[in-house]
Amino acid sequence: MKTTTKKARSVDVDPRFEKVAAEYTSDPQVKRGRMFSSENVLSVNGKIFAMLNKGRFVLKLPKERVDQLVSQRLGLNWGPGPGRLMKEWVAIESTKPSWVELAREAYEFVKEPRS
Repeated sequence: MKTTTKKARSVDVDPRFEKVAAEYTSDPQVKRGRMFSSENVLSVNGKIFAMLNKGRFVLKLPKERVDQLVSQRLGLNWGPGPGRLMKEWVAIESTKPSWVELAREAYEFVKEPRS
């Protein structure tokens, strides 16, 4: 009989992201899950507001805020694949500005229904 073993998937553990996730552990509307090949995705009311993707902290923010962060060289435009940039998504590679503060902005932006 042939037996197979499953390899354990490695989950990136980043203390900076864990600090962000800890801010939302008591919020019943926030769920932690997986998407875009990331195990570290935070969503509110079913909408992603922050995630760790390939070592970058990725957030959904208003286009104007994304443009500001990019122009200040604090972030990069982000997209789920090559050539597919999304105007309301930014990838942060450093810890400045604060990931927790940026996550709060993203949470507020995403949690409210938009018209």
